[in-house]
Amino acid sequence: MHALKRNPNIEMTYFPSENCFDVSKIRNKHDIILLPNNNTDGTPDELTGIKDVGIPVICRTGDPHYAKRYDQFKFDEKWKIDCYFNFMHEEYFYRFYPKKFKYKTIVFGLEPSLYRNMMPFKERIKNKILNSGATGKTKIASRIANRILNPGRSGWYFYKLRTMCNDLPYVVHPRKPDFEFQNDDYPRLLSRFQTAIAATTFYPTIKYLETTAAGCMTFMEITEKNLGKYLGFRDDKTAVFINEDNYKKKFEDYLSDPDNSKWQEIATNGRKYVLDNLNNDVAADDLVELMRSYLK
Repeated sequence: MHALKRNPNIEMTYFPSENCFDVSKIRNKHDIILLPNNNTDGTPDELTGIKDVGIPVICRTGDPHYAKRYDQFKFDEKWKIDCYFNFMHEEYFYRFYPKKFKYKTIVFGLEPSLYRNMMPFKERIKNKILNSGATGKTKIASRIANRILNPGRSGWYFYKLRTMCNDLPYVVHPRKPDFEFQNDDYPRLLSRFQTAIAATTFYPTIKYLETTAAGCMTFMEITEKNLGKYLGFRDDKTAVFINEDNYKKKFEDYLSDPDNSKWQEIATNGRKYVLDNLNNDVAADDLVELMRSYLK
């Protein structure tokens, strides 16, 4: 929202509202309608007249795998949505949405101002690897129950490798009871560690950008399954790629020689790459270009 306001090529107006918004009052005053989600958790329950104002509708979508559960398809016609966008690769979007829906991948979520003045790399914790974010339950009983009662939706399903990493003695997680930096905000927490893990099974998340922007040398799950190559990271150049077969070896390569200058070089290159290429202002430019494509 801030980056769109900063963008010199668009004039943004935000309309805070409650349960109902009369879209007809913006007729002939705006070129594009931008919705935060194709569900009423991000919009009023009613957008009266949205189909009749003759203004193209661009809509961010939430996690595509929840579209069927929450019947988000109905909003395509109800709100006459012209195009969707989100962080995910288009292939993942179309696993759950009809091919007739138009979609564009826009990598957003990294606000560079939050990642200034990070702790110098050499002053950080080097004998532990930070692992943050949701994880699954590892007990067999829990995994069986989730497979039956919550198929394809559990933490183990979405964050399998991230969950596996937590079993290693040198991996620390903020949710562990003895974690000493519980009160840190997220950028400061990241900047305490030389290395961090970004691992999601089916699609990358904003965490991939955040850990790298904080100057961590990021162990990054990039596989054919999660389609992560579209982000543009390079193995051993801007991140260290891991998967379920090699993650322990990759960690041990680092921990056996943590003072090797190549780790700081990868961290520095990764930080520069995301701050220059995957920040919210670049995303705003991409979104503006998408909007322009729908202007007559």
